[in-house]
Amino acid sequence: MSRKNNYEWLDEYCLSQIGATKDYKLEWDAIRYMVGGKMFAMRTADKEGKPIITLKLEPAFGDLLRQQYEHIVPGYYMNKVHWNSLYLEGDVPDDVVQAMVREAHSIILKSLSKKIQQEIETSQ
Repeated sequence: MSRKNNYEWLDEYCLSQIGATKDYKLEWDAIRYMVGGKMFAMRTADKEGKPIITLKLEPAFGDLLRQQYEHIVPGYYMNKVHWNSLYLEGDVPDDVVQAMVREAHSIILKSLSKKIQQEIETSQ
């Protein structure tokens, strides 16, 4: 993935979310960002080798973003309602990308049991 990436700060930002970790899934050739063992974002490339990050968003928010920005598309190889892919060579404003990361992280964190949520929040 030697192509241009307009979001050099993205890895650090994903990991700055409370309880966030990352791993590399060889079978998918993808970096996964997780909270409580559940994925909220995944960095990989599309079939043409263009770098993307795919994030879980509320369907209405994802739909709105896809209508506003040509570089945000339905989730690549994921559920097209809940997941959205952002082309990292695109020009979506940084604050919008940051909002996408926060939303994805929040959705997954809220889906965890209260006990796990508390463990994550108190370990910070």
